[in-house]
Amino acid sequence: MRYMLLICKDENIQLSPAESAAMRSGAESWATEMNDRGVRLQGEPLRSVSEASTVRVRGGEVLVTDGPFAETKEQIAGFDVLECADLDQAIEVASKHPIATIGTVEVRPFWQE
Repeated sequence: MRYMLLICKDENIQLSPAESAAMRSGAESWATEMNDRGVRLQGEPLRSVSEASTVRVRGGEVLVTDGPFAETKEQIAGFDVLECADLDQAIEVASKHPIATIGTVEVRPFWQE
C-alpha cells in the first residue's frame, strides 16, 4: 500500500550550524536506508512557505495568495512516498525520520479504489 509522509516543522525553530548539518546528514541517511529497503519511492524537501502560492477559484475568478494555505506553527517542509506492507510499517519508517525529533511526520494512505 502506498503512503504519503508529510514532513512538517516549525520554520521558526533555529538550529545551530552543527544541528542543521546533523539534521541534513540524518535525513540523507534515512533516505538511503529507506531506498535500500525498497519502501521509499520518491521524496523531496520543499522551499520555505514564504515562496508558496495558494490558488483558489471562486465565482470563476482565480485568486492567488502569497503564502501557505493555513496559518500554523508547523509547515510542510517536504514529502516522501512509501510503498509499505501496512500502516504499522509506514509508522515504523516515519518514526525513523530525523524531523520526527523536532517536528511531526504525518502518515497518510493514498486513496485506492
